[in-house]
Amino acid sequence: MTASPTARRVAGIDEAGRGPLAGPVVAAAVILDDARPIEGLRDSKLLSARARDELAVCIRERALAWAVAKSDVAEIDALNILRATLLAMRRAVEALAIEPDEALVDGDRCPPLSCPARAIVKGDRDVPAISAASILAKTARDAMLVDLDRRFPAYGFARHKGYGTREHLAALARHGPCAAHRRSFAPVVQAGLDLAP
Repeated sequence: MTASPTARRVAGIDEAGRGPLAGPVVAAAVILDDARPIEGLRDSKLLSARARDELAVCIRERALAWAVAKSDVAEIDALNILRATLLAMRRAVEALAIEPDEALVDGDRCPPLSCPARAIVKGDRDVPAISAASILAKTARDAMLVDLDRRFPAYGFARHKGYGTREHLAALARHGPCAAHRRSFAPVVQAGLDLAP
């Protein structure tokens, strides 16, 4: 059984990676299929890595439509992290195979979209479609940081995913920023200044 073509199609939107010092910010948009429910959808931060990975597979298989998009480090530095996040969200919605009737966005800001949009604080905990988007965004971004770790092994990206952990800050102090770092973020700026001749 499939969803009726007249059923209201609501896209949940969320992001991963606003706070880290390195790597892209990633957004996902998901339109769930009421006829194919997914058990266990929750805010990605409340799930184990294994549970996120398993749910991500289910979401890709059962959702009516899903898409993942990003804003890269250069865009983050040029636009600022908020605008880059909203850009990634807009790209994710525009990449959906089905145009949504409405978008529900985690947080307190909405990107400019061609459909009506509502911001919902803590939506990733309360709205299943946003929970699904949070899971796709988080798993996609984590995979990107594992790839960055292979390119820049001195920083430990696979472990901390670019967040400003003690390990990461120590590596920044030792080696300075690499191409994956957000040059507009204060700890990265300071690390570059500290190593300047």
